[in-house]
Amino acid sequence: MSFVLDASIAASWAFSDESHPTASRALSLLRSEEALVPPSWWFEIRNILIVNERRKRLTAALTSDFLQKLSRLPIHIEPLPENGDLLALARAHALTVYDAAYLELAKRSLSPLATLDADLIRAVRAEGIILIASDGRSAAKPPGKSGRR
Repeated sequence: MSFVLDASIAASWAFSDESHPTASRALSLLRSEEALVPPSWWFEIRNILIVNERRKRLTAALTSDFLQKLSRLPIHIEPLPENGDLLALARAHALTVYDAAYLELAKRSLSPLATLDADLIRAVRAEGIILIASDGRSAAKPPGKSGRR
């Protein structure tokens, strides 16, 4: 099984003071599963790291080390989505296009999504997509929503 990995999850792995049970669960899933990410993920991760270098939370060496560790994980960058689908989701859920890209990928791939972003969590639930939960199970879908797998 694969799952969609949001940048908020992966970024939390770079900072010991930002650990989160859902992020830990996603990292452990990568031992046996592949993560799917939209093309923007590559840029988002690097932007988070460089911004935190400027804030003196990371050094260039730590950034390089983290990127090397990420490169060894089974994370697959997926092709670009259709504009119409992406923009429709961004509009429907008042998301940034960046966040809508994760939602669109989860819908397209019929995969659960791992995120720490509250707006994206609300949109995922509204769309009936499974969320990766910190307790080792997938979070339940809202009542009345059909399952996706």
